[in-house]
Amino acid sequence: MEILLVDDHAIVREGFSTLLSSVLEGAVVTNAKNAQQATNALRTNHFDLIILDINLGTTSGLTLAEYIVQRWKHAKVLMFSMFDDISIIDRAMKLGAMGYVSKQSEPDVLISAVTSIIKGRRYLEHNTAIELATFNLSHSGGNLTDLTQRELDIFLGIANGLCRKQVAESLNISEKTVSNVITQLKRKLELQTNAEFVHLAIKQGYIKIAS
Repeated sequence: MEILLVDDHAIVREGFSTLLSSVLEGAVVTNAKNAQQATNALRTNHFDLIILDINLGTTSGLTLAEYIVQRWKHAKVLMFSMFDDISIIDRAMKLGAMGYVSKQSEPDVLISAVTSIIKGRRYLEHNTAIELATFNLSHSGGNLTDLTQRELDIFLGIANGLCRKQVAESLNISEKTVSNVITQLKRKLELQTNAEFVHLAIKQGYIKIAS
């Protein structure tokens, strides 16, 4: 059983790797701390499962998840995070993830998720599944889940304090394109200032405030 674990915190990688290797017979865990290391590993190895943190520092794990499932059609992705915002979980599942586990869950929850997804079954904890179903029934728009991936990438760049030039360089697009998308975002999300971008990103769990 080959597992790729992607998280930007060394202590998390070491802890989860030890757990998986000790509980799952024959499990071999490869660690990656960022998107580049993850994609390099995927190009040279076949993995039965990719466990992916939603927040990879300067990179969105959601963006990486979408790239992985499009590039490697049979990839099985399990998202895990400290974020419990149901809109983020909803977007992760819609992008192709097969499950979600909170980092605050008990170890046996992660093991159950891993074994279920490797067998081809989706996995959500019972309460999360109910919340997700309710969210999809009641959701009526005006949310970050309505954005295209390009819009979300630019939104997160601005919310994380990058200037338009830096966002353009990070996404390999023109600064003019970034400006046009920001104008569309302000209209679509009814925002006026960069501070409102930050506030919305925090509210929906894309940015975590250090305690």
